[in-house]
Amino acid sequence: MNQLLSNKVGIVTGAARGIGNATARLFAKEGCRVAMIVRSINEKVTDTIEQIKADGGEVQAYVCDASSYEQVHTITEQVMKDFGRIDILVNNAGITKDNLLLRMTEEQWDNVINVNLKSAFNFIHAVSPHMMRQKSGSIISMSSVVGIYGNAGQANYAASKAGMIALTETTAKEFGSRGIRANAIAPGFILTDMTANLPQNTIDEFVKRIPMHRGGLPEEVANVALFLASDLSSYVSGQTIQVTGAM
Repeated sequence: MNQLLSNKVGIVTGAARGIGNATARLFAKEGCRVAMIVRSINEKVTDTIEQIKADGGEVQAYVCDASSYEQVHTITEQVMKDFGRIDILVNNAGITKDNLLLRMTEEQWDNVINVNLKSAFNFIHAVSPHMMRQKSGSIISMSSVVGIYGNAGQANYAASKAGMIALTETTAKEFGSRGIRANAIAPGFILTDMTANLPQNTIDEFVKRIPMHRGGLPEEVANVALFLASDLSSYVSGQTIQVTGAM
């Protein structure tokens, strides 16, 4: 059976749950050797590692504060030592600290920008020299439809996700001549642990705005990441793919 990511090594940030976890599992299933970047080792991370290894995959988890420039560069060098190369980067680390703009604190703004946007810069900066030497690589950043259209009460989150789109487009232009592709994914309403905490009436309102009449699954976003990580998308770069059910 041919695997789409055979002989490739991928870093997935924010891999402990949700879209990041689904992406790590799918990549491993498709033959990728996966470096999971997590804030801490919890039961979900341990279960993921055990399942991937039981299925014959290769995976390691690395505890790292993705918003720390120094930690990210240190971890990236460790991944290189452990795996020998880096072919794929998925920038998925993200948090929300929602508030209306005039009520938003500086701390809420800084935390979201640092974890969501600065982390993407940190990892792109760290992995790109290795990809340049290989003359190949795929960088995938998880943005959001909120980064395209904005959303009341999420000025910090929207700004961070819009920034990821601009960062992606610039990366594609700067690194394209070195064989490195960069793309973004903009998920809509996805059923994750984060959205599960929303009141049911809020979830119902979201679903009403989606022509497909349901929220998306993390695995459905991971499928798009798989396409962008694989050679199937060899001439796709500088793009933002919305995964929204036509919302």
